[in-house]
Amino acid sequence: MSEITAALLQRGAIVVADTDAATREGSGRPAERLVLDPDSGQFLGVDFGHRRVYIAVADASHTVFAEGSVRYPDGTAWSERIRLAMDRIDTLSQETGVHFGALQGIGIGVPGPYLADSPGMPAASWTHRLAPEGVESAFTERFGAPVVIDNNTRLAALAEALARPDVVEDLLYVRLSDGVGGGLVVSGRLVTGSRGFAGEIGHVTADPSGSLCRCGKRGCLETIACVPAIFQACRDAGSHVDDLDDLARAVQRGEPAVDAVLREVGAAIGRALGAAAMVLNPEEVVIGGDIAHVAPVIVDQAAATLRYELYSVPSDQPQVVRAAQLRDSDGAFGAVAAVFHQSPLLAGYPDLPPAERADPSRRRSVQ
Repeated sequence: MSEITAALLQRGAIVVADTDAATREGSGRPAERLVLDPDSGQFLGVDFGHRRVYIAVADASHTVFAEGSVRYPDGTAWSERIRLAMDRIDTLSQETGVHFGALQGIGIGVPGPYLADSPGMPAASWTHRLAPEGVESAFTERFGAPVVIDNNTRLAALAEALARPDVVEDLLYVRLSDGVGGGLVVSGRLVTGSRGFAGEIGHVTADPSGSLCRCGKRGCLETIACVPAIFQACRDAGSHVDDLDDLARAVQRGEPAVDAVLREVGAAIGRALGAAAMVLNPEEVVIGGDIAHVAPVIVDQAAATLRYELYSVPSDQPQVVRAAQLRDSDGAFGAVAAVFHQSPLLAGYPDLPPAERADPSRRRSVQ
C-alpha cells in the first residue's frame, strides 16, 4: 500500500489533504489523509495540422476543460512542431492549474494517411509520412502514458459522429483546413482501410492538369479546396482575402468574385463526394472546418452538386449534407475519444494492454 500511494503521490494523482499532526498524541509520523487531485489531467488530445497544433485536455469525468492551439508555417520540422505543442501544453497547465502527472492516455492526430507499422509492409510513397519518427516517443517519454496515433481527419470524423444525439451508422466526412482530408463511418465502424488510406478524399484528382499537390500528383482536391488555396483563388480573382476574417467580410458584402470562387470550390467538393457517396451510400455527408461556417455557400453548392451526381440513385429520403457541428477542435476531441476507447465506432481498433486501460465504468463520451 505504501508503494502504491507513493507512486500516486509522485505522479500527482493524489495529494495530501491534511494530517492529524495538530491533535495527534504520542510518537510516530502524523497520519495523512489522501484524496484524488481534481486538478490532475487524465486524458490529452493533440491534433497536428499542416499549419497548427490543437490541444484538448479532459478530466477524470471525461469533460474537456482546457483547450488551445498554436500556429506554425507549413513545412515546419516535426521536432519544432513537437516543441511548440509541449510549450502550449505547459501554458495550459499554468493557465488552468492542472498538472499532467496522472495522464491515463494520449491521443494524437497527424495529417496524411495513417500507416501502421507492419512487418514486410513497404514504406509510404507520400512526401510527408504520417506519425514521423519522434512524435510518439516524445509524448511517451514526457508523460509516461500510453499513446494512440491516427489520421487527424479520421479522428475528426469520429468526434463528429459522436457529437450527434444518436451515433450515425454511415457517415462520409470531409474537412477543409490547411489540407483536405476525410473519414468514413460504415455500418457503425470507423474505417481505416487495409493500410490506413481510407477516407483520403483530399487526394482524389479533381483537375488532372491542376497544381502540383504535396503528395506528388497534380490537381488533387486539396489543391482546390484547402483553405490556403481558397484564399489564393480569391486573391487571384481580385479580392483581398488573407484569412478567415477577410473571407467572412467578403461573404457578408456579397462580393461576386468571391462568391464565384466559393461556388467553384463547392462544386469540386460535391463531385468528389458524389463519387464516394455513390459507392458508400452514406446516411449523412458532413463538411468540416471553420471555413464551412464562414462561407456556407461552399456547403450549399456541394450539396447541390451531390444531389445532381446522385440523381439516378432511387431513394425515398434526401441525402443529408451539412456543415460539421464541431469546429477546429474536432480532431483533438476525436483524439480524446479514441483514448477513451469506449465507442462502437472503434470496435476495430487494437486494444491497449489491460494494465494501461482506464476503468471502463468511468468512461463517458466526449460531446
